[in-house]
Amino acid sequence: MGSGRRTWSLVPCLFLLILSRVLSYEYKVGDLDAWNIPSPSNPNVYTYWANNHNLTIGDSLLFLYPPSQDSVIQVNGQSYNSCSIKDPILLMNDGNSLFNITKDGVFYFTSGVSGHCEKHQKLRISVGGNGSFSDDPAAPSPSYPTVFGSIPMAPSSPLTSSSSAAATSSSSWLILSAAIACLTLTR
Repeated sequence: MGSGRRTWSLVPCLFLLILSRVLSYEYKVGDLDAWNIPSPSNPNVYTYWANNHNLTIGDSLLFLYPPSQDSVIQVNGQSYNSCSIKDPILLMNDGNSLFNITKDGVFYFTSGVSGHCEKHQKLRISVGGNGSFSDDPAAPSPSYPTVFGSIPMAPSSPLTSSSSAAATSSSSWLILSAAIACLTLTR
C-alpha cells in the first residue's frame, strides 16, 4: 500500500515537468520581418521587437534568414555597440537558427555579414532582473547552447506578447505550487 501512495505522490512532479516545458515560448525574431537589414522606414525594428517581448529562461529565439546571404553572431556589448564582427561568442549560419535562453542576462546579436550591423541589423535582449539593459557595453555576454533544426510548429492558440507575459507570470505561481506539492508529497 505504501508503494501505491508513493506512486501517486509523483503525479505532481510529472505535472511540473510537463508544465515547465509547455510554458516556454519560441519567438521569431522580428515577428513578420525575418532576420535581415531593417527597412529605412523602420530602422529600429529589432529594438522595438526586444522592448515588446517579455523573454524568460526556457524561451528560444528563432532567427530565419537565407543562409547564403546572412548569418547571426552572438557578441559582447562592446562589439555590439561598435558593430565589430571579429571574434564572435557564437556563430549561427544555417538560416534556421534557434538560440535557447538558459540564464538571466543581457544578450547581444548582430548579423555576421560585414556592413549589416551598421544598418541596424542587431538585437539586444534582457532576460530576468529588472528588465533594464546593462549600462556597461563591455560586459561579456555569455554563450549558451544553440539548437539547429526544422522550424517548430507554432502554439495551437496564438498569444499576443502581452498575453504571453501574463501567461508566463500567472503560470509561474502554478509551477511553484506544483513544486511545493511535489516536495511535500514525496517525503
